Amino acid sequence: MPTTMISGTDIARRHFLKDCGVGVGKMALGGLLAGAVSNRVLANGAEGVNPLAPRKPHFTGKAKSVIHLFMSGAPSQLDLFDNKPKLTELEGKPIPPEVVGNQRYAFIRPDANCMGPRFKFSKYGQSGTELSEVLPHLAKVVDDICLVKSVKTDQFNHAPAQIFFNTGFSQPGRPSLGSWVLYGLGAESSELPAFVVMSTGAGISGGAANWSSGFLPTVYSGVRLRNQGDPILNVSSPPGVDSKLQRDSLDLVGALNRKRLEVDGDPEIATRIASYEMAFRLQTSAPELMDLRNESEATLKMYGCDPAQPSFARACLLARRMIERGVRFVNIYNEGWDAHSDVAGNLKANCGKTDQASVALITDLKQRGLLNETLVIWGGEFGRTPMVESNPALGRSLGRDHHPQAYTMWLAGGGIKPGMTLGATDELGFHIVDKPVHVHDLQATILHLLGLDHERLTYHQAGRDFRLTDVHGNVVREILA
Repeated sequence: MPTTMISGTDIARRHFLKDCGVGVGKMALGGLLAGAVSNRVLANGAEGVNPLAPRKPHFTGKAKSVIHLFMSGAPSQLDLFDNKPKLTELEGKPIPPEVVGNQRYAFIRPDANCMGPRFKFSKYGQSGTELSEVLPHLAKVVDDICLVKSVKTDQFNHAPAQIFFNTGFSQPGRPSLGSWVLYGLGAESSELPAFVVMSTGAGISGGAANWSSGFLPTVYSGVRLRNQGDPILNVSSPPGVDSKLQRDSLDLVGALNRKRLEVDGDPEIATRIASYEMAFRLQTSAPELMDLRNESEATLKMYGCDPAQPSFARACLLARRMIERGVRFVNIYNEGWDAHSDVAGNLKANCGKTDQASVALITDLKQRGLLNETLVIWGGEFGRTPMVESNPALGRSLGRDHHPQAYTMWLAGGGIKPGMTLGATDELGFHIVDKPVHVHDLQATILHLLGLDHERLTYHQAGRDFRLTDVHGNVVREILA
């Protein structure tokens, strides 16, 4: 809270603006906040501060919430989704130079040898979708998902590519997708954070920039839940502080903050008020959310979840529970897909940890009537090369390097057309030859499914209007139900 003293002149002016018959003070505060947020007022005067109040979308969307399963490190599309027999035919031979062109790589030569898929592929479902044998669970629900084989990005390295996917920009400082969604729609639940982040691995290259609110008020930032102990640090009261004392303290702090908000009109003060109140409610709602003892044995088995152990499966089950409780946006990061060596071993291990739970999430949402209004997204920040990475000096063999030109993601629910495949790459899986889908296009489509026009969802900052997709992006209408 600012420590600047308020002068007598300030008090007189504040009282005049607040108490005169036409309510000039509240109008001025609304104007200040509306200037910070271009298309609506965050707070209707000091008595009604609620920057996360539910708001109407631009139009009626199919989805109400999003669960984004982010496979950090970039899974190999060539060994999971995009079967290329020609690579097997050319295995051990240099990739034709006309295919690579001027593309350069960090860990392999442009003329590195081709490497075919490491696993057997088969077709599944009525859609005849082709999948790798290391995705046996996904094979059971191929008619519920949409596979996009023609995704491309501008970024080549992990941190910039992860930040780019989440914020539309390659450097930290821009609002994340989840933050834009909260800014556009507000929150449905007052008991839990509207934007929750979970991690199930060793680290995320892009860090907190992936779920930051950037230049938006920080009330729209993602809240990261811990895997063990209190889900949020310091959510438990210290010894000797009972609920009445805490409530009285919060009321006093809230009154002081509201007075300061009347003077400054700073949306960060509204954020502070909302954060204190949310923290108080979380002391009850967070432990109830994390307690899986009331989940049936059949549900736990379906996810492959041990309630006592942190895991991707546990995170997926928690995500479903969050959606039921009104959470708007859930990010689950599963790290460890960066297979510069032994791509086959890497995929076996990671698919073993994620395939069952990802599919259980779709099945569970569908059984509960939630899939139609919940958009599920699965994928990483870029793809992997059709050429092999083998470097004895680094101890690497039979791996794949980063490949931004083409990769695969899948989506389900929330207005997505099920049982279809969009896009195609060439016979070596290097270039997109049909229906390219840029990351900005995916961002525009996600917002569209939520009822938000990516060109109208703007925030005025540093003299111009910003948006998630910058000046790019088109809704991928072919995948809409």
